[in-house]
Amino acid sequence: MRHNTTKEKLLNGQTVFGCFIRYPNATLVEVLGYCGWDFICFDGEHGMIEPADCEQMTRAAELQGVTPIVRVPVNQPHVILRFMDTGAHGLHVPMINSAAEAEAVVQAVKYQPRGSRGLAGVRASDYGQGVPLSEYIAKANAETLIAIHIETEAAVNRLPEILKVPGLDVIFIGPTDLSNSLGLPGQQQHPKVQAIMQRIVESVPREGPALGIMVPNAEAAHAWKNRGARYITVTLENVMNPAIRNYLRIAREGA
Repeated sequence: MRHNTTKEKLLNGQTVFGCFIRYPNATLVEVLGYCGWDFICFDGEHGMIEPADCEQMTRAAELQGVTPIVRVPVNQPHVILRFMDTGAHGLHVPMINSAAEAEAVVQAVKYQPRGSRGLAGVRASDYGQGVPLSEYIAKANAETLIAIHIETEAAVNRLPEILKVPGLDVIFIGPTDLSNSLGLPGQQQHPKVQAIMQRIVESVPREGPALGIMVPNAEAAHAWKNRGARYITVTLENVMNPAIRNYLRIAREGA
């Protein structure tokens, strides 16, 4: 397993920026790798990405020294195993609502003695052709990054207990899913949604897991950085659409 530069930056107190993509295309990942992202997250929850796609996309990210991370669709060990065996350096897991569910994520990602992940000579372990598996296990346990999504009021209420689970790297706010769970779908700026998000901000200490957030644009990214978020993501569409529309406007109408 390669060195996880994104996790290293977080441990050093730095802020990292990543892009979510939902399209199973390794070439797209390779192109994005030239843009300077710290990490690229392959969306296997809201996208069409399967483990076979993730393996090729991970290779493409590694070509450019970008951290490959995958969002799995569910918190189930056999699903997490298949995505992590592709060599992804970490994962996002949606809808974590308790310390027990957070612990289940860590158990599925980490090998013994911390977790119970199955061990095999797969791509993540260099097909068993590199260092001995005993050395690989220690490196993988240290390098893999775990981001859990806090997306319900119940999860926020239990956040103090969730934060006690060892092995978590990012406490991630998904504003869209959070608004949906509160019965206010798509209304991220609603006072109730904003109040819940502020509770998360106040609950996550500066030391320990980093605060993560999905933002719609660069202005929001800067604002959230000032609020203490250190793991900041945006979707490819939210970056691409304004640039394309602006290009077409200028091309058709002039500056």
